[in-house]
Amino acid sequence: MTEKNNRPAKRINWKVVISLTAIIGGVLYLLISSTINNAQYFITVDELLANRQQYANKSVRVSGAVIGDTIKVSETDGSVSFEVANISADHKAIEENGGMAKALAEAVNDPSAAHLKVLYTGPKPDLLKDQAQAILTGTINTDNVFMADELLLKCPTKYEGAMQ
Repeated sequence: MTEKNNRPAKRINWKVVISLTAIIGGVLYLLISSTINNAQYFITVDELLANRQQYANKSVRVSGAVIGDTIKVSETDGSVSFEVANISADHKAIEENGGMAKALAEAVNDPSAAHLKVLYTGPKPDLLKDQAQAILTGTINTDNVFMADELLLKCPTKYEGAMQ
């Protein structure tokens, strides 16, 4: 008889396996469902203005081109107001037509492009400049002013290399 035969056979503790599988499955479910529920996609200024009722009282994320001569800082409360012009959400078309820098410049200089008034309560960001791409998170009020809680800006010089 060998030593192997003297050892008792190891049994799988199915209760432990089932418990661990349930815990891991629960954690994965929570991660996936919270990611899906918190995912916010960008909408355009055109989409927001065309569907005001749908987006009323809901936090949304909007992308637009900053119109530089509309930037104003309130002396009383330090809030910043400005306007953004609609830019396309079709990144492939933007690249085919000369890139983002060109799209931002065209949007700002197009008098027929939809504009959205924005009010941001917070210090004026250094990158808030003419033709910057603004990604805004907030709500639209009854006066069609977008009340931005978060403001992310992409400097227009980031795209200049693409135009050359």
